[in-house]
Amino acid sequence: MILQTIHDPISIKLGTVDIRLYSICILIAFIAVYTVFKTEAKRFNVPRDFIFNMAFWIFILGVIGARVWYVLFYDLSYYLKNPIEIVQIWKGGLAIHGGLLVGILTIILYCKKYKFRFVRLLDFIAPALLLGQAIGRWGNFFNGEAFGKLIDPALLKAYLIPDFIIKGMTDAAGNTYVPTFFLESFACFVLFILFIIIRNYRYLKVGTLTALYFMGYGVVRFLIEYQRLDALKIGDVRVAQVISVIFFIIGLTILINNGRKSKLDDLYNDKENVPEIKY
Repeated sequence: MILQTIHDPISIKLGTVDIRLYSICILIAFIAVYTVFKTEAKRFNVPRDFIFNMAFWIFILGVIGARVWYVLFYDLSYYLKNPIEIVQIWKGGLAIHGGLLVGILTIILYCKKYKFRFVRLLDFIAPALLLGQAIGRWGNFFNGEAFGKLIDPALLKAYLIPDFIIKGMTDAAGNTYVPTFFLESFACFVLFILFIIIRNYRYLKVGTLTALYFMGYGVVRFLIEYQRLDALKIGDVRVAQVISVIFFIIGLTILINNGRKSKLDDLYNDKENVPEIKY
């Protein structure tokens, strides 16, 4: 849902073509994810072509998954009556959980084909994904999406929220809304920094970064979802909160399993633990 009372989607004019800043943010986010992902994979001698081709399919299928998820849970009846709008993703309406689920499935199938341990790739991409999400959320701001309940702007100022964000979250009637996009963006960026630090830990085990991503983002999204007015729902149930709980349980299960291993077993930074890919 786009909050037209705040502002119309912001775009840049190139001749007769309007390029929405939403689309630019998504593109920048993908480039950031790919760059961080590729850099870490290269450190473990994973072939560049392997990473590039997988990233290509993750991007294409992930965007499709994110759009389908949004269409299904936002207003399927509306899109069935207006099918042409299903493909108009530049107008907004990409649900991160749909993209995540399809992206993870793509990684699993891709790694199965080339006999590579998929949780390794998930570990490589987890920090990168957090950075991408932090950047991508700004697309929601420029598109007037991912906003929360009414709030006193003085309270936002007290929490040092920048004035331009407060102004962007205020409609013509003077009503100000919680910038949930910013809260999630900030939280994801903090997690990204923590992950970059954590992944250098000597005794870090394979799968731990993946587990921490599921748990960390699960908690962040679960809490933020309480505020959002444009949350995707099934009846009164917020879909993102259900997925967040599932993510947290998966992450906790991985951590418990890793905790049962010996201290020097299955270490993330053990490069000899990464098999050669026949690509």
